[in-house]
Amino acid sequence: MSESTKDSDSTVIKIPDIPGGSEAFELAAKFCYGINFDMSTENIAMLRCAAEYLEMTEEHSVENLVVRAEAYVNEVALKSLSSSITVLHKSEELLPIAERVKLVSRCIDAIAYLTCQESLFCSPSSSNSGNNEVVVQQQSKQPVVDWWAEDLTVLRIDSFQRVLIAMMARGFKQYGLGPVLMLYAQKSLRGLEIFGKGMKKIEPKQEHEKRVILETIVSLLPREKNAMSVSFLSMLLRAAIYLETTVACRLDLEKRMGLQLGQAVLDDLLIPSYSFTGDHSLFDTDTVQRILMNYLEYEVEGVRLSNNGVDLAGDMERVGKLMENYMAEIASDRNVSLQKFIGLAELIPEQSRVTEDGMYRAVDIYLKAHPNMSDVERKKVCSLMDCQKLSREACAHAAQNDRLPVQTIVQVLYYEQQRLRGEVTKDADSPAPPPPAVAAAVLPPKLSSYNDELSKLKRENQDLKLELLKMKMKLKEFEKESEKKSSSSTISTNPNSPISTASMDKPPLPRKSFINSVSRKLGKLNPFGITPYSGRGRTKPPKDRRHSIS
Repeated sequence: MSESTKDSDSTVIKIPDIPGGSEAFELAAKFCYGINFDMSTENIAMLRCAAEYLEMTEEHSVENLVVRAEAYVNEVALKSLSSSITVLHKSEELLPIAERVKLVSRCIDAIAYLTCQESLFCSPSSSNSGNNEVVVQQQSKQPVVDWWAEDLTVLRIDSFQRVLIAMMARGFKQYGLGPVLMLYAQKSLRGLEIFGKGMKKIEPKQEHEKRVILETIVSLLPREKNAMSVSFLSMLLRAAIYLETTVACRLDLEKRMGLQLGQAVLDDLLIPSYSFTGDHSLFDTDTVQRILMNYLEYEVEGVRLSNNGVDLAGDMERVGKLMENYMAEIASDRNVSLQKFIGLAELIPEQSRVTEDGMYRAVDIYLKAHPNMSDVERKKVCSLMDCQKLSREACAHAAQNDRLPVQTIVQVLYYEQQRLRGEVTKDADSPAPPPPAVAAAVLPPKLSSYNDELSKLKRENQDLKLELLKMKMKLKEFEKESEKKSSSSTISTNPNSPISTASMDKPPLPRKSFINSVSRKLGKLNPFGITPYSGRGRTKPPKDRRHSIS
């Protein structure tokens, strides 16, 4: 399009659609007038596309710009990996003409060929496919990042995807793409507020672009176990929830995390519950519950990619401790409902819990954070733990914990008494100890002190038996008294009635003081010197992210 100015006879020619704009047209004009200029990887893409647009072919002149640009591309640009990546990156702004002259496809093919030549992850034969898991485990301990991985992060996501697909077509192992995907994700998803709770601070257009990037990265993740770290998968899952990706994308990440849950740490599971999802709790417990269900599904059905040298029992125990720590972390949140807390706790396998101390800690924190619970609800929460598997220290604390229901405290005292009885029975079956004079001369000091402590425990055990018998008798009296009071409301209110007089004269049973006396007795059995708990005058512990039993 041309137009003449009024002040002069000069003509202005506008070519708005020329690839590369005025810079490319200037270089093409210099070529026509024989003015020297340098061809480089920075300008060769727009020169080739501009020459095609201006039809600078051999039909009009020998060794025209199309031929010269093609020679540079084939002989210089595509011979180096970094040059090929640069040309491809510049070609992304010159579509669709860059596709028409096959500049994009040739760059992608050259990058795939050269990366396979440079990388240790490329193997044309598939005979070693059965050993992929061993190699992946080694690589996961010390990830190998090739020097060219950083160069690929400048590409657009569609070009990046095509490059990786071409690399795998040439024999590049998929698990080797892990470090490349991590670098690209860290650079392209930078700036997302995925580690805090709050409203979105991102423009809709930018959100859409990052959503496409994330979904593409997830689709390219290696299928081999341990190819990606759990912390990286957790970061992707947080971003997927924040960007509201497709359900398939989020479920895929949850399954991957479930497969490697034994390697996770607590921070990997503390996924924030964003306010725009309608959940007012601090953490997304529903997502963690699905991750745990995926883990249990793999364990039960045996769908595991690696069983060689893996301690399944140890892995299950690690997951149990991890989930107990997670339960203790979310228990302090007042917005965590009773149904969610119980539902998540019931999924933790019993065989993964050697002791119930972790579950007791979570239950105690939940009861403290929800003081308005009814007796029935408190019983439901306390039923999550097996009092028989509490350690001696936990039993001593639970016996003095006024937040627990009376029935739970009775169970704790009963099982502790059974444990002591077993120790006494076991000691009775052992050979008789030597006389005191001989024992003092033969036994070492530590063993002698242990025997003294054991004899002391025996005496305390007898006292505990008496206390339990008294407690049972008083509980029976309390039940009878309750029946009498209920029946007295229906019987005649004659003051001469003996039933009415007995029920009015008898004082109520002092339950709490008696429980405390039993608790003090149990506290004396503690050989580790733990200070007895006092419900009165206790100071409020400092609010911290990690909660401890107070």
